[in-house]
Amino acid sequence: MLQTSKQTPIKSPFNNATTAEKVMKGIDLRGKNVIVTGGYSGIGLRTTEALANAGAHVIVPARTISKAQPVTERIRNAELGVLDLMDPASIDQFAEGFLNSGRPLDLLIECAGIMFPPLNRDPRGNESQFSTNYLGHFQLTAKLYPALKKAQNARVIVMSSRAQSWNGVDFADPNFNGRQYDPKVAYAQSKVADALFAVELNKRAETDGVQAFAVHPGLVPGTGLGRYTTHNGAVRQAVSFVLNGMHMTHLVNAQHVIHAKLQHQDEYDYFKTADQGAASTLWAATSPLLTNKGGVFIEDCNISQEVSADSDSKYGVRPWSIDPQAAERLWGIGEKLTGCRFLD
Repeated sequence: MLQTSKQTPIKSPFNNATTAEKVMKGIDLRGKNVIVTGGYSGIGLRTTEALANAGAHVIVPARTISKAQPVTERIRNAELGVLDLMDPASIDQFAEGFLNSGRPLDLLIECAGIMFPPLNRDPRGNESQFSTNYLGHFQLTAKLYPALKKAQNARVIVMSSRAQSWNGVDFADPNFNGRQYDPKVAYAQSKVADALFAVELNKRAETDGVQAFAVHPGLVPGTGLGRYTTHNGAVRQAVSFVLNGMHMTHLVNAQHVIHAKLQHQDEYDYFKTADQGAASTLWAATSPLLTNKGGVFIEDCNISQEVSADSDSKYGVRPWSIDPQAAERLWGIGEKLTGCRFLD
């Protein structure tokens, strides 16, 4: 099995079943400023709540204020902002507003994302998943970088996915201008791009005390991310309530264990609640065990192990998601497509 010096699991006290509450036990974030994109629903909401409960002041930017406001209003230390990751002007306006406040930015957690939509493009012509999941966050990070640097020991957490194992980035045609659009291929590409973004950002920013991590939160059914796969909103809410509200994922997992044993399989799909899904993100954001270990891919509250490109494992990070040359090349694409140059 392949292994790099960075992608080596450590002695983490947590695992795939760890909850947000366990990760945050004893963590004091009073006086810290945090931005969580997508922080008003699903994993993002659990992340926002946990950080706010630890004393952080959390800014939650949202495209649709009417959806986010009722949620953020009940969270102490939470502040609502306006941000559309597919709109360059909106990104600039949000970042400018934060910079004008003069506050340092201790944590930038990029949870917002879309999955499997029909083909759509942003005002610049970029495919929507590449635009929202990667380019929008690239531009946001670039614009907020002065505040990250000001914090001295900031961390940037970029949300990736198991989909990074499906395929890499098509550097010749990332926006599907010449190839047939496949929403799953496009989603996987965007999640690989997120992982590579963390690799290159960490390399360029570590001298400023800024670390970056890519996180696979795990399989969390019933969140808003699946809105394009489950067109019936009522069904999606019902699934979310049963699996998250009633904490019934353990029954699904028990069934998966039995099936795996009957098929003589070593691995099975482990479904998480939103609380468990937020755990790896929070661990990446706060754990002292990760000091000076930036640029790695994290899953199940640990540094993920690198596996070969042809591996059929459900776990592990693929070589194309952490390749330093690919990361540098993608950075150039990010700068070109957003018009944002930083950390050159």
